[in-house]
Amino acid sequence: MSLCPEPAEVLDVGTAHGTTRVYRFGEGDAPPLVLLPGLGATSACYADLLPALAATGPVYTVDTLGEPGRSVQRARLTTHADRARCLDDVLGELGLGEVHLVGGSTGGWHCVNQAVHAPERVASISLLDPTSVTAPFGRAVVALGLLCAVVRTERALRWFVGRVAGRDALESAVVRLVLAGIREYRPRVPFPARPSEDRLRALRLPVLAVFAGRSAVHDAGLAARRLRALVPHSDVELRPDLAHALPLGPGERDRFTARVVAFAGRATVDGPGPMKSG
Repeated sequence: MSLCPEPAEVLDVGTAHGTTRVYRFGEGDAPPLVLLPGLGATSACYADLLPALAATGPVYTVDTLGEPGRSVQRARLTTHADRARCLDDVLGELGLGEVHLVGGSTGGWHCVNQAVHAPERVASISLLDPTSVTAPFGRAVVALGLLCAVVRTERALRWFVGRVAGRDALESAVVRLVLAGIREYRPRVPFPARPSEDRLRALRLPVLAVFAGRSAVHDAGLAARRLRALVPHSDVELRPDLAHALPLGPGERDRFTARVVAFAGRATVDGPGPMKSG
C-alpha cells in the first residue's frame, strides 16, 4: 500500500457478513469508480493505475471480503449471490449509487457477478482480462498455482510467474503480494464460476472488456468471442500483445485508464441500459 497514493479516507465498512476495508482516493462530483482486485491481490494491486484514475474524480478500492487483505469475514458466504449482496451492502453503507466497477482478472469476474446478481447500484463495468466469465481457467495454471502453494522454491515460483505474467516478474510487488495470498491465506468463499449464458445474455448495463491475447490463465480469444456473442452491446477488445498481469507497462496503463474514464463518462451520460452508439 505504500506504493499507492495517500488515500483521502480509509474506511472499515460493517455489513452482515463482516467488515470490508475500503480506501477512497480523489475528489470531485464525478460518478465514482470502484476498483475490485484480482484473486489475492488486495487494493494494493492498483497502485500504478490509481494516480491517473484519481485525478479524474473519486475512486474507491475494495479489499474483497473472504480474500486476503484488511477485510474481516464473520459470516459464511455460500453462494455467488451472497458475494454480490455483500458488495452491494458495502456500497449502500457508503451511500454510493451509479458506480462504475473496474476489475482485472478475478476482479473482472466480481464486476460481472455484481452485474448479474445485484446491478441496482452499478452504472457500468470495465474488465481487464476477466477470468471465469466466458472461458474456464487453464488446467495447467490451476495445477501450477496449487503446486506453488506447497513448493516454495525460487525456481518453481519464477517459472509459475513467468507463465502467468508472460515475463520474469517475480520481483514485482504485486506478484509477491499475490503469491503471499496464495501461500498464507485460506479463503472461505465459493470459488468463482462462469455465469450461465442466459444470465450473461440478460445483462443490460454497459460493458467494456480488454482481453490479453498472451494470457496463460485462459483462452483469451475464446473468452472475447463468447462475450461478444452473449453480450452484443459490449465493447470488447482483444490485445494480442498483452499478457495477464498487473502492473501494466506505462503505455498500456495510460491507454487502459483513459479508456475506462472515457467509457464511464459515456455510460453516465447515456444512463442505464446498453451503451448507445456514438
